[in-house]
Amino acid sequence: MNHVNKKFLKISTLCIAGTVLFALNSMNASADTLVGERPVAGMSKTLEEYYATTAAATTEITLAEEYDYTNLGIANVENHLNIRQEPGEDKKIIGKLPKDAGCTILEIKDGWAKIKSGKVTGYVMSSFLITGDNAVKLAKEVGSLVARVNTTTLNVRSDASLLAEVVTNVPVDEELDVLEVYPEWIKISIDSDEGFIARQYADLSYELKKAVSVEELESSSGVSSTRASLVAFAKKYLGNPYVWGGNNLNTGVDCSGFTRAVYSNFGYSLPRVSRDQAYSGTSISSSNAKPGDLVFYGSGSYINHVAIYIGNGQVIHASNPRSGIKISNMYYRDPIKVVRVIND
Repeated sequence: MNHVNKKFLKISTLCIAGTVLFALNSMNASADTLVGERPVAGMSKTLEEYYATTAAATTEITLAEEYDYTNLGIANVENHLNIRQEPGEDKKIIGKLPKDAGCTILEIKDGWAKIKSGKVTGYVMSSFLITGDNAVKLAKEVGSLVARVNTTTLNVRSDASLLAEVVTNVPVDEELDVLEVYPEWIKISIDSDEGFIARQYADLSYELKKAVSVEELESSSGVSSTRASLVAFAKKYLGNPYVWGGNNLNTGVDCSGFTRAVYSNFGYSLPRVSRDQAYSGTSISSSNAKPGDLVFYGSGSYINHVAIYIGNGQVIHASNPRSGIKISNMYYRDPIKVVRVIND
């Protein structure tokens, strides 16, 4: 594995939070009530797991030929680390660096590190960063293998065959968690579903999580105060963990637990399971969605995932144990149904 130690896979990083975690909360929900929303077992592969497979000999991974390890920082926090415009705890927050997210350290001075992660450049308290050899070692454990779609629209199939049923479609540049790599196919997970994509239509890379800018978190404009407040409230929990059957926004929720808890804060009562939530309001077209509306996904016509539309073509949702609560493009997969619960 010397080639792994001399090279490090690119740190463009994913906007997600949480490591491989599976928690079954029997007090919050039973397997019977949540069947179909339970996350798949065997989440995406680490670097060393990948190189232990035969696919490593036939599949090229995007590598950074030279990476200055001394500049790598990894967020050592429970949920997220605030990124500020200037050094100082009273300075404006311009982004969040999720747990285990990677960054390039530009400089450290007086207890503050100037960093760059994703599209965000700002300052974090240096005491919350893992650096040096420890960061390099940790990066090989907390990153994951990702497949980035390189064609306009890509079919996700139920099996590794062009004759297999299409589970959903994903757009160009969408990043998918990799479960297995084969010479012609890649097995991926997407929310609570898994499927296969043709190897030639995706580029593989090993990535860390990246920072989320506050521009992605700003309240929506041109909508009612209820909708704007609901969206702003939901975004407060970005980066928090996914827990199957969970109902607590701080310690962990699953997809329907997240939407139910957010709506409950504003006096709306939703059923516990996404399939039932899909019938809790008025069905509308996706083109008419307003911030605060519910967007449903699944396999074929079977609903097993729900998100909240936040405007600008984006949704926020509790995706899976590795991703946690994250923001995605509304069409990161085919929406099955959009429902309006807030009538204003």
